[in-house]
Amino acid sequence: MTKKTNQLTASQFYKLFPNEEACDNYLVAHRWPHGVYCPRCGSENVYPLQTMKFKWECPDCREGGAYRFSHLVGTIFENTKIDLRDWFKVIHLMLGAKKGMSALQIQRHMGFGSYKTAWYACHRIRAALQDKEFRKLMGIVEVDETFIGGKKTNKHRAQRGKGRGTVLKHAIVGAIERKGSVVTRVLGTLSAVDLQKFVRETISTKVSLLATDEQPGYKGLGEYPHKTVMHSAHQYVVGAVHTQTIEGFWSIFKRSFVGSYHKVSEKYLPFYIAECQFKYNNRDNADIFGAARAGC
Repeated sequence: MTKKTNQLTASQFYKLFPNEEACDNYLVAHRWPHGVYCPRCGSENVYPLQTMKFKWECPDCREGGAYRFSHLVGTIFENTKIDLRDWFKVIHLMLGAKKGMSALQIQRHMGFGSYKTAWYACHRIRAALQDKEFRKLMGIVEVDETFIGGKKTNKHRAQRGKGRGTVLKHAIVGAIERKGSVVTRVLGTLSAVDLQKFVRETISTKVSLLATDEQPGYKGLGEYPHKTVMHSAHQYVVGAVHTQTIEGFWSIFKRSFVGSYHKVSEKYLPFYIAECQFKYNNRDNADIFGAARAGC
C-alpha cells in the first residue's frame, strides 16, 4: 500500500496548540531540550527575567551591556508581527498540501491583512526547509533533468525565442535514491560540466548503480557504475535501469504549479523545489512538523 505522509490532523493541531502560550512552551522545549542557553555565546549560565515572560539574560555577555534574548531570536519567527501560533498554522497547512498551497490561499485561510504578509511567511518557511544536513546518495540512484516554464505556444511572440521548446524555461536537475531521499538543484544551463559537477557533489562513487537517460551531458562519469535507457527509442526499463522514480517526483512537483502556484520566477524557484523536496524526504517521518520546526 502507498505510504501517506504523517501529518497532524486539524483536531490534533488545535489540541497541541490551543493558544499562544502553548506554542511558546513547545518552541522552548524543543529548541532547548536540555535547558536554555545563550544563543550568542553558548553559555548555560542564563536566568529568566521575572517581568518579561519567555525572555532571558546572559551575564556572560555583559560587555557592551547586558544581552537579553527570547526564544524567537535566531529563528524565522523573530522580528515579525505574526503570532507564533499563526506561524505554526501556516507550516501545518503547507506540509499538509502535497501539491503545495499558494500564498493567496494562505492569506484567505489565515485572514492576513495583506497578500504580502502571507507571501513573506511562506518564503521564510520554504527557506528554512532547505536541507542543511546533506549526505551523498547511496544504493541505486537515478538522475534526470526537467524544465519549468509555460508552453512555447502560450508565450508572447517576443518571448518565444528560437530553437527547442525548452528555450526560456528554467532547468532543474535531480538525483534520487530509490526508497530514499531526493536532491535537486536549479541550473542555468544543462551543460556537461554542470551536470557532472552536480552528480559528483551529490552522489557517492560507491553506489551500486547510477541510472540516467541518454542525455549526452552524463557521459564522462567513468568512476560510477553508469547505465542508461534510451527514451528516444521508447526504451524505458532495462532490468533495474530506469528513471521512473525521479520522474515521479517531477510529476508531483509540476502538479503544484498546475494546481496551486501557476507562475514562479527563476529567483524564487529554489525555495519552491526545497519545499517539495523536504516533504518528499520526510514522507515517512512520524514528526514531520517537528522536523520543519527544527529548521526554522
